[in-house]
Amino acid sequence: MTRLITILIALVVIFCGYHFYQYWVKVRDEEELKQKETSAVFRPESLPGLPTELEPGLRAAEQKGPAAIQAWLKAYGSRVQDPRKAWIELEYAKSIARDNPAEARKVYNGVKERTPPASPLWPQLKAMEKSFQ
Repeated sequence: MTRLITILIALVVIFCGYHFYQYWVKVRDEEELKQKETSAVFRPESLPGLPTELEPGLRAAEQKGPAAIQAWLKAYGSRVQDPRKAWIELEYAKSIARDNPAEARKVYNGVKERTPPASPLWPQLKAMEKSFQ
C-alpha cells in the first residue's frame, strides 16, 4: 500500500510539473513576442523618402519649432516622399494641436488619406486618431 501511494504521489508531481512547464513555455513565448514587437518599433530616421541633403535643414527646423517646420515643409515638402513626409507632418500636427487644432486636424486627415494600412505609420495614425477627431 505504501508503494502505491508513493507511485501515486510521484505521478501527481510529474503531472503538475509537466503542466507548470507548459505554462512557463507559454509565458516565455508571450514575453519574447512582446519584446520583438517593441523592438520592431521603427525609428523615424530610418524611414525612406528624405534626401540626405535635406536632413540637416530638417533637424534645424525641428529645433526651432512648429513655425520653422511648416516653413521647411512648404519649401522642401515636394522633394520629400512618404512615409518620411507623413511622419514629419504627423510630428508637426502634434506640435500645433494646442495652438491651432483646425490646422492640426487638416494635416492629420491629409496624412491619413494617403497612408495605406500596410504602412509602418499606420499604428501611429490609429493611436492619434482620437486626438484629431
